[in-house]
Amino acid sequence: MSFHDGAAHFGPLTLEADVVIVGSGAGGSVTAAVLAEAGKRVIVLEEGRHVPQAEYGKLTPSQQMRAMWRDAGLTFAIGVGDSPMINVMMGKCVGGSSALTGGVCFRTPGHVLKTWREERGLPMFTEEHLAPFFEEVEQAVHVEEVPAHLRSRSTVLFNEGATKLGHAFKPIRRNTHGCEGNSKCNFGCPKAAKRSVDLSWLPRATAKGAQVWTHCLVERVTHQDGRANGVVGRLLNGDDGGPGTSFTVYAKRVVLAAGAYHTPLLAQASGLGRTSGQVGKNLTLHPAFRVMARFDEQVEGWRGALQSMYSDDWEHDGITMTSMFLPPGVLAATMPGIGPRHVARARQMAQLGVFGGMVHDEGGGVVRRSPGREPLVTYELHRKDKAAVPRLMRLMADIWFAAGAKEVFLPVLGLGGVTPDRLRTLDLEHVKGRDLECSSQHPLGTTRMGSAKETSVVDPYGECWELPGCTIVDGSVVPTSLGVNPQLTIMTMALRIARHLAQA
Repeated sequence: MSFHDGAAHFGPLTLEADVVIVGSGAGGSVTAAVLAEAGKRVIVLEEGRHVPQAEYGKLTPSQQMRAMWRDAGLTFAIGVGDSPMINVMMGKCVGGSSALTGGVCFRTPGHVLKTWREERGLPMFTEEHLAPFFEEVEQAVHVEEVPAHLRSRSTVLFNEGATKLGHAFKPIRRNTHGCEGNSKCNFGCPKAAKRSVDLSWLPRATAKGAQVWTHCLVERVTHQDGRANGVVGRLLNGDDGGPGTSFTVYAKRVVLAAGAYHTPLLAQASGLGRTSGQVGKNLTLHPAFRVMARFDEQVEGWRGALQSMYSDDWEHDGITMTSMFLPPGVLAATMPGIGPRHVARARQMAQLGVFGGMVHDEGGGVVRRSPGREPLVTYELHRKDKAAVPRLMRLMADIWFAAGAKEVFLPVLGLGGVTPDRLRTLDLEHVKGRDLECSSQHPLGTTRMGSAKETSVVDPYGECWELPGCTIVDGSVVPTSLGVNPQLTIMTMALRIARHLAQA
């Protein structure tokens, strides 16, 4: 049997493997598949549940958030200084955040790789070196361009407005096959069209004998004679699903893939990071802002792909725009006002267009241990990034008005609808950070990769400088912010590392 429920196991548990992988998301599943196919005995440990696609594809958004999202989608990075609170959405389930993303797949931009080579001391990261790894991942998860017929009316309108103002938008590529445009990518595709790692890489691993243990809370990496030799933790079989009996997994190689929030906690608990002082630092988030617009016509933006077009015309300003449209029930809950005023706005749902913009940030976040399971995370927007936010809001509002919108809803708490005349009078440059509505699905960089143990946590192949035998393969090793959705970069870097481990 491939899947084992730690919550249903009573009494201490001891397992042995060649490789133990902590986390079943994008990095962990890719690594599990490669190593299992190389003949390694692989055990994958997952803190969350195993929710099969046949089950999560039928869940409502609120049910899915309770079953598969960390903190039911209520995880935050606390804004410090003049910075917003940022809702950071992550998965806690088999497949991790891969099961909950919009499926957008960008290769690492060339200018970002140049920064890695010239400023992070990683000369091997050229587009030519990474190309075969990208190609293999893209084939495995079926990356394809979203066809024009799947663009929602919301996206078409925004594109029309952008064209009138001289801006270019391009088709997005996503890991989908047979997409019908249900606009539920973030909440479990009902048709299994999104080829997340639970449907692509992880089945390859289990087909070759890999075991997946759910409800396993890993607490630290163990080591002997200066080398990692396993992990210990608690099964979530206690009262109300809390930590219960202990478990130990002995392994020749430990792979951490718990994400940019929790991998640094494991590293700190295991005594890592003392040389560089970089564990838990350098968190980047791609702070994202949503701008909505009301039209007189029926838009019904939920009819089509959740994300289908983007523009990097403003990359020099640190801004990327991508189309989006959440399920109506989720979007209605975010409309301004309370009581009858909120109900009136929610009834205009069919007339709304939605588009998103995110900031290519500098990395102002810190992950710290807290008394409980979850980390204390703080984030401060760099001065340059803060300046990009009002520009992003004005650009998107102008595009919506060029498309014929009657009013726009900016991500400013309490502002309400804005007309073109009112937009010109708003002092957006002096909006307080605490008044901004901001979200993220892209935490990166908290155990970053580098060329020296004094300035980084892992070497160019993901191995911890301070603990041989312990490798990190998730988004926490990404050296800098990307400015684009990171899942393809994470899978590609994990594939590169896994191929190296398979030859060891």
